[in-house]
Amino acid sequence: MLATLSSFSSLYFATLLMLIGTGLFNTYMGLRLTAQSVSEVWIGALIAGYYLGLVCGARLGHKLIIRVGHIRAFVACAAIATSMILAQTLVDSMPLWLVFRLISGVVMVTEFMVIESWLNEQTENHQRGRVFSVYMVVSGLGTVLGQLALTAYATLDLRPLTLVAMCLVLCLVPIAVTARSHPPTPLPAPLDIRFFMRRVPLSMTVLFVAGNLSGAFYGLAAVYGAKHGLTTSQAAIFVAAAVTAGLLSQWPMGWLSDRINRAGLIRFNALLLVLLPTVMWGWLTLPYWALVALSCVFGILQFTLYPLGAAFANDHVESERRVSLSAVLLMTYGVGACIGPMVAGLLMSLFGHSMYYVFISACALILVWQVRPTRVTGAHQVDEAPTHFVPMPDTLQSSPAAAVLDPRVDPENDIAMEMVQPDPAAATVSAPAAGSESTDSAEPSDASDALDASDASDASKPSEPSPVAPPLTQEWPADAAAAPAADAAAADAAAADTSAPNTAESGSAASSTESTGATGSAEPARDADDAAERARRTGT
Repeated sequence: MLATLSSFSSLYFATLLMLIGTGLFNTYMGLRLTAQSVSEVWIGALIAGYYLGLVCGARLGHKLIIRVGHIRAFVACAAIATSMILAQTLVDSMPLWLVFRLISGVVMVTEFMVIESWLNEQTENHQRGRVFSVYMVVSGLGTVLGQLALTAYATLDLRPLTLVAMCLVLCLVPIAVTARSHPPTPLPAPLDIRFFMRRVPLSMTVLFVAGNLSGAFYGLAAVYGAKHGLTTSQAAIFVAAAVTAGLLSQWPMGWLSDRINRAGLIRFNALLLVLLPTVMWGWLTLPYWALVALSCVFGILQFTLYPLGAAFANDHVESERRVSLSAVLLMTYGVGACIGPMVAGLLMSLFGHSMYYVFISACALILVWQVRPTRVTGAHQVDEAPTHFVPMPDTLQSSPAAAVLDPRVDPENDIAMEMVQPDPAAATVSAPAAGSESTDSAEPSDASDALDASDASDASKPSEPSPVAPPLTQEWPADAAAAPAADAAAADAAAADTSAPNTAESGSAASSTESTGATGSAEPARDADDAAERARRTGT
């Protein structure tokens, strides 16, 4: 474990700083806007906008990484994320804040993609489980420390935002000074949503509900605490207690889920989430210690839904489809995380802050209704089921690239895995080739045919991409496309000369071929003389 930590220390440290900053800001934003009497609807919309950016920004981030490389993409996105935080100190317009949060989500998921691609590239197959576990622990620890950092500020002034900006800037340092080479980036996994809706509908329901609960928690749990009369420090501890309990419960819950029916465990988990929040519907006045204790219980139940649902889905999907499965589950979870804060915020705005826990009970009731062991037929259950439970903190603070680190995934056999990386050399030679007629007229298929016909000439060339099935992101260089085309043209001309219908001159043609065998073609003067002689004989 220590060797793993030291090997990836720079990447883990960057992740820790990023999540301290984002964890601190999400709680700070809810408390500050509540103190300014901003509607819970707007608070929920802001956290929903951030999660929407996290879900939709993966494709944009992938294109940016391919275009400029990992380090430049990370630096650019960290600068934008810091600017968005500082911009919120200058204006108090909620529509502008919504735009800022959306942009922040897009650039943050790109930063996570850079780190996770690096981890995946430098990890051997037998180490992926350990590396993934440490990464998940660091992610959860960063979120907890972000909540606890808020307890150092008695007032909701601009100082917490300064700390957030510092964390987002300092995470540049370990990435910028790393000696690791640029890793290839996985292409975005195809989202075959309809296939997985037919194959694992119950798991997708679990992930959707978990997203609703998680999005509402990170956006509105601190608001509930403030409305309930808690101070800033107390509200921060109230949130941190739930996250910590959820993180620590991953391993015992995983041990249990590997030994009993997972559908039944999910339903029992949801049933407790329906019943326990009723004591916080506003009927009772609870002391602070009771609120923190209940927050821990809710954290255990809520934050284990995501890994339980993911493990349940992996039990019914073949290993070669699990990267695509992870992408679909993350998207489903993200859609729920966008909807949950807005619905819960609207209910709290209309009926009071206690509606937050009514919303939790209502969401859990959906799982009690839908997830029943009798509905699991086992028709598509894989041979290795039950697959090993993998601890996964219930948060969107990651990208689809993290799916490759999941020890249940086999990157070598997965049908969705295709690695791509920038090719500066190809880009350099393709620019002057744009104005070349020979390159424009040479299609990849023609060049492939020519190369197949001239294996001897290609054997002396350095290693190049296969002309039969070139990678999607690479093009034929100008010289590699023009040379085979020229060879093909010369071969066609020689064939035409040898098959000319002139029997009278067969002897001279044979001698001409022998005399020009060193060069492989007839001289222009000899061709002109032969043509004149044929014309004279035809005329006589």
